[in-house]
This record gives sequence, structure tokens and C-alpha cells, in this order.
Amino acid sequence: MELAPMRQVQISAAESAPLKPLALALAERFRSITLIADSADTAHVARRTAGEVVHDWVLQVSRDDVELCVSELVGNAVHHATPDGQLTAFERERLIVVVFRAWSRWLFIEVTDQDSTPPILPVGDLLDHELSTVTTDDVLPEHGRGLFLVQSLASAVWWAPRDAGGKSVFCRFDLDDVTH
Repeated sequence: MELAPMRQVQISAAESAPLKPLALALAERFRSITLIADSADTAHVARRTAGEVVHDWVLQVSRDDVELCVSELVGNAVHHATPDGQLTAFERERLIVVVFRAWSRWLFIEVTDQDSTPPILPVGDLLDHELSTVTTDDVLPEHGRGLFLVQSLASAVWWAPRDAGGKSVFCRFDLDDVTH
């Protein structure tokens, strides 16, 4: 019996993969999900996956904090997932990739969208609670509150442009050392 020749099919999703396969092996634990920005359950799936990662990997970090940070980053990505501000000619689905990588001391979360516009990361110190006459609405801009929450909860927050277009926003959680 002779086998039919194999067909080669180009996989366009490979272009939006967050890392090259070699880099995936460098993390002790790795999980990635691709979400459709316009799906009604995008935020829910991202939060649920974040909670599962903390539980399944037995991470010494607040599950609520990780879920909230993922929710905020995915919410921003939903808002900014249009490829550089415009839909392509054939109006592909707008995709968001959420990646979790963990080592013994850190949990890294990466949320990738298709818009290369840099996020506006808030700068400065947190407000002193003694400034009771100043409300949060007075000092925080209309946009950027989600990233303010992420910066408040995570150990670090940064972003990077992607070679194929779009950007990745990262946050890192320093994991508690259970030996002390």
C-alpha cells in the first residue's frame, strides 16, 4: 500500500505565537491560551485559567491578585486588540494570547494583543491616605486605572513591542518562599 504524499499547509497562527519553541522549554511550567477578543467569555476564561494556574501549580501567591491582574490586562487587550488600529481587509478575528510561565521564584504573565500602540503605564508614588480631600478620580486619568491596579498588585510590570506587530504586556509575581 502506497501512502499519499503529505500536503504542506501554512499555519498562519504560528506568526502570533508569543515565543519561539526553544524558549518555551526554559520555563519550569508553561501554559498558554489564545482568546478571541470579541467573545463574550474572553475575560471569564482568562480569569478562570489564571486561577487554575495558581491552583494546579501550587503557587504561593494570592489567587485573587493573579486573577485581577489577568482580568485587567486582558480587558486592556480587548480594547486594543485591533491590528495597529484597523481591521485587516478580510476582517480576521481579533486575537489575544495569554501566557503563564513559572519558575521556583516567579510567575510571569504575558498578554499579547495585535495593536503596537504602547500602553500608558502610570508613574509616581501611590497616594498617601492622609490626602482625604483628594479623590482617586482627581489624580488618575480616564485610562490607565487597570494598569495602576496591576502595578499595585504585581511585583513588576512592563511591555515590549513584538516583531510581527502588536505588543506584549507582562507582569511578574515574586512567589513566597515556603521554607521561611
